[in-house]
Amino acid sequence: MFRAAVDIQPACLGLYCGRTVLAVNGSVETYGDCGVCPRGQRTDDHKICRECLGSPDRYDWLYLGFMAMLPLVLHWFFIEWYSGKKSSSALLQHLTALLECSAAAVVTLLLSDPVGSLHIRSCRVKKLSDWYTMLYNPSPDYITTVHCTHEAVYPLYTIVFIYYAFCLVLMMLLRPLLVKKIACGLGRSDRFKSIYAALYFFPILTVLQAVGGGLLYYAFPYIILVLSLVTLAVYLSASEVEFFKDLLVRKKRLVVLFSHWLLHAYGIISISKLDKLEQDLPLLALVPAPALFYLMTAKYTEPSRILSEGGNGH
Repeated sequence: MFRAAVDIQPACLGLYCGRTVLAVNGSVETYGDCGVCPRGQRTDDHKICRECLGSPDRYDWLYLGFMAMLPLVLHWFFIEWYSGKKSSSALLQHLTALLECSAAAVVTLLLSDPVGSLHIRSCRVKKLSDWYTMLYNPSPDYITTVHCTHEAVYPLYTIVFIYYAFCLVLMMLLRPLLVKKIACGLGRSDRFKSIYAALYFFPILTVLQAVGGGLLYYAFPYIILVLSLVTLAVYLSASEVEFFKDLLVRKKRLVVLFSHWLLHAYGIISISKLDKLEQDLPLLALVPAPALFYLMTAKYTEPSRILSEGGNGH
């Protein structure tokens, strides 16, 4: 039915150009000129702009969760970095950062279509080019460009920017008051350094999403695994953890270890998507493996031991 209506019109060029539905009279639809689809729509197989009525699948939610975790993890890192070992304000700042990001996520979902619901409607991601429609504007005569740039992955691209904006606003409203009140153990210039750091990394995250959103969508499970493994190894090495008992000396070390284990599990779930539970769930047993391997082999790679054995060999 729709194919017949399209065939009588000139061909609609471009990978993402389409015709909007102007009117519907019974079983007959009237289409507009070939051009950009309105927000919340994308072209179907017949180059007709159709409203996105689907819901994000599990992988889409995992991607959004990853993008939501990035500012939170960076907040926690810089709070810990600048709070100092004797500062008692770090925990409250960590909790405040968690509150800020959680509130920003809830508000972002509530303001997304349909408004007032934690559910969102979305277009299905089919391929990498869906994230970069601006690169596929056709030029029929090689002079005039038909601009058909729109969000084919609605709302996975723009919702991240909205979330970051709310994170930044809530941080500026809540954190300075908290830090000024409780960070008495820090110098005047050190109190707000974690906030200043956020003013740097939020623009960086925004540019990262704008330029590499599509690449991150397909690569984030592997990024999580690699970065969590590297940071865990660096932390254990910097903390001079060589035996299991060294982890029990300070509760903070256990918190860091379990946090990395959660990231390992998140990466494994994102890769497997848990499509087949009986096959994918056993993979979670690998989560403690890197830490256990490090603890079992750290004593053999101690630099002083290697140097002493090398000296004895000579």
